[in-house]
Amino acid sequence: MLTRFSGISYALMRVVVGFLFACHGAQKLFGVLGGQIEIHDPEGLTAGVIEFTAGIAVSLGLFSSIAAFIASGEMAVAYFKAHAPRGSWPILNRGELAVLYSFVFLYIACQGDGRWSATGLFRRLRVERKSTRATTP
Repeated sequence: MLTRFSGISYALMRVVVGFLFACHGAQKLFGVLGGQIEIHDPEGLTAGVIEFTAGIAVSLGLFSSIAAFIASGEMAVAYFKAHAPRGSWPILNRGELAVLYSFVFLYIACQGDGRWSATGLFRRLRVERKSTRATTP
């Protein structure tokens, strides 16, 4: 019954997940939203750059597969580096958000930008431009 909304629900999920991930990066890069600037730490700087740029790219639907794949890997590394040493269960070691982000980004990497994306818009504009050139004498 709800499958007819799958395109729009995927786009909404992609936008929300990307935006929230970009917020994590903004915390590390700019010290906003209750975060602390972590640009003096190489790991914090790398995480901040990946989270901010990948979050924006995923949210806009611009090279989502590549950005989401990198974000998924970053979250897997974050889990095993920061959370797994505290215990094996994500709910106990407070790593459930890292695991969730990792798998959601893996799904986005496999699905791609989707219809409702900047890449899709550019594609439609290019096709439209080609069709108007073809009809103009």
